[in-house]
Amino acid sequence: MNENEIRKEILFLKNITHIYNQDHQKIKVLDNINVRVVRGEMVALIGPSGTGKSTLLNIAGLLESPTFGSVSLAGQNCKNLNEDLKTSLRGSEVGFIFQSHRLFPEFSAIENVMIPQLIMGEPKLKAEKKSKELLSVLGLQKRLNFRPAKLSGGEAQRVAIARSLANSPNLVLADEPTGNLDPISAKNVFEILYKLVKSLNISCLIATHNYDLAKLMDRSIVLKNGSTNNN
Repeated sequence: MNENEIRKEILFLKNITHIYNQDHQKIKVLDNINVRVVRGEMVALIGPSGTGKSTLLNIAGLLESPTFGSVSLAGQNCKNLNEDLKTSLRGSEVGFIFQSHRLFPEFSAIENVMIPQLIMGEPKLKAEKKSKELLSVLGLQKRLNFRPAKLSGGEAQRVAIARSLANSPNLVLADEPTGNLDPISAKNVFEILYKLVKSLNISCLIATHNYDLAKLMDRSIVLKNGSTNNN
C-alpha cells in the first residue's frame, strides 16, 4: 500500500480473531480477519446468517473488542483506548444503520436525527438545521414531524440514513439495511445511500446476504467459516 492509499484509509481491521465463551465452550466466530476500507469506497460484507458479519461490524464500530487483533479508525489505533475515548471516537467517526431502523418511536423524524448531534454537544438550533437539510436531501421534507409509526418502511430507513450521517462520520456501518424492505424500497434506499457515500466522499461497509446488492458496490468481502475472501 502506497502513501496516498494509507492516507485515504478509514478503517483497518488487522488480524481480527474473536472467540465467544458459550456453555463452557470456546466458539471462534472470526479467524484472523484483515479488512481495509478507504475513503469514498462502498464495500459489501457478504455471507449467510451466522457467519460473523454483525460481530465484525460491531468490532469495526468499537461496540465490541476483538479477542485478538487491532482496529484502526480514521488513522487512530483503538487497541488501547479506554471506553470513554472509544465512545467519543465512535460518535464522531462512525454512523450506524441497522436492518430494523431502530428509530425512537416517541420522537419525530427530525428529532431522531437531532438526537445523536445533541449527544455530541451540538447546539439545538444547529442540530435542527442540519437535520432538516439531511431529511430534505433524502426526500423527507414533508415528513419532518412524523413519528416512525406514521412512516413507511422505506421512509423510516431513510430517516435512519439521515441519523447515521448526522455527525458527519467518515465511516458508515450498515447491517442488512434493506433486509426488511420490499425489493423496490430496498433498491431506492440503497441507491440513495450509494449516492450520499460518493457525494460526501465517506466510506461504507454493508453487511448483507443479498448478492445482487453486493454486485452494485465497489467490491465484496465474502465471510465464510470466520475467514474472508476479497473480490
